[in-house]
Amino acid sequence: MSTIVASEVVLVRHGQTEWSRDGLHTGRTDIPLTDIGRRQADQLASMLHDRVFALAISSPLERARATAERACLDIAVEISDDLLEWDYGIYEGVTTDAVRRDIPDWSVWTHPIIDGETLDEVGHRADSVIERVLRAGSTVLFAHGHFLRILAARWLGQSPETGRLLALDTATISALGFERENRVIRRWNEGCHLRGIESPW
Repeated sequence: MSTIVASEVVLVRHGQTEWSRDGLHTGRTDIPLTDIGRRQADQLASMLHDRVFALAISSPLERARATAERACLDIAVEISDDLLEWDYGIYEGVTTDAVRRDIPDWSVWTHPIIDGETLDEVGHRADSVIERVLRAGSTVLFAHGHFLRILAARWLGQSPETGRLLALDTATISALGFERENRVIRRWNEGCHLRGIESPW
């Protein structure tokens, strides 16, 4: 049986994009950070500056990579497709409210994602990431809202759908870890505070 060495897994959701600001489902579309998003990423860097990580991984999408680059870590950031956001299929670039005009009560958590990924498929990607970080030591992941919520649910041994209960704002830091042998959430949705930007709290 492999030895668990990870002491903490820090999750960083990228800064604001135009689509995240407007509530559009943003999966594989490569949307850049807004000016506010870049400022948020710079502030996230100040929240991470005294941390030492054995491993840093980012989604290949620009919004995550730019956030990782601005973190100015002391180690190279690896790029991995496993950290890509959920593929929303036909719902890419569409708001939940728009979909609900035709499908009342629709949610990515409860309805089929046509031409995209299933919830279980995203969960399998999260499991792959977890298996890796458990052996790497303290790790930081730069990724996306729904993916990180699903990863946190799987860290706790819960179904991917449990991620629906873990709201996660842009430009936030969360941390997964252990209490004795139990996997726990140590911090969640801790955001940066910029003048003129409402705090997630």
